Amino acid sequence: MSAAARRIPVLVVLPPRTLLLDLAGPMEVLRIAGAAQERVAFSVRYVAPAPRTRCSIGLDLGGTEPLPDSIPPGTVVLVPGAASRVLGGAADPDDAAAQARIVDWLRGAVRPGHTLVTVCEGTLLAARAGLFDGYACTTHHASCARLAALAPRARVLENRLFVQDRDRFSSAGVTAGVDLMLHLVAEWAGPAAALAAARTLVVYMRRGADDPQLSPWLEGRSHLHPVVHRAQDAIAAEPARAWSPEILGRLAGASPRNLARLFRIHAGMTVTDAVNRARIALARDLIAQTDLALEQVADRAGFGSARHMRRVWRQFHAEAPSKLRT
Repeated sequence: MSAAARRIPVLVVLPPRTLLLDLAGPMEVLRIAGAAQERVAFSVRYVAPAPRTRCSIGLDLGGTEPLPDSIPPGTVVLVPGAASRVLGGAADPDDAAAQARIVDWLRGAVRPGHTLVTVCEGTLLAARAGLFDGYACTTHHASCARLAALAPRARVLENRLFVQDRDRFSSAGVTAGVDLMLHLVAEWAGPAAALAAARTLVVYMRRGADDPQLSPWLEGRSHLHPVVHRAQDAIAAEPARAWSPEILGRLAGASPRNLARLFRIHAGMTVTDAVNRARIALARDLIAQTDLALEQVADRAGFGSARHMRRVWRQFHAEAPSKLRT
């Protein structure tokens, strides 16, 4: 890890009967993304009401810290869901008291400046603490009615993989927790880190159903062909580079002609289209996040001129680039 890396503290709260996939899926995304780049590092702590927590598959999770008195600013608080029953066992009568302790702790500890991430029925625990009052949120489809009853001041959205509302993130649970964490990693560490985690876990990169359009960084990535992935990774890492078919083919391990064929089959687009999409995505970010003139944006995004950028832009967007600043 680089000494200059941004460090994001992550505090994971383990409820009784922790649904192991709700926990392991998002944390594996963080582990892989942390190893795939040096811009961002994740510092993880696990806390629980008791020293040992029985998870959904009957395994005891130890080594957790007690619920802390306070949470440092900038911390990501992750609350996974819990199973209704443990594999091979009955519910512990003390589980309700432990859940109540978590709810009371969340109510007092989570403050502005913290990022709340809930998976599956972890949303219900946070809702009981009032943390989704005035926010949009979601949970597992079987629990949305319970969530609405617990949090009448929240806006419960059904049929969503995950929902982002300011500093509150909630997901439908189980594998959707992976989708949510991939989305967050893309925001924190960049699309390349999220894509590396998705490929390692052999999952698709998906966006939430409430997003207006598919991210151009992720389009054409729902395949498993390594040659195309290598080319797409190279383009995403350096959109502005002069990508000739020969250079990209050498990096990907295919002839220019075969690479073009593989892109059409597996990504559903041409190589030129993939490069242009990445450049337009970079240009959008530069226009929205900087005060650079359009000529400077075009140069940094790999276009020869602002006129060229506008011509390519019209292939993907109805409104002109300048509209992003109005």
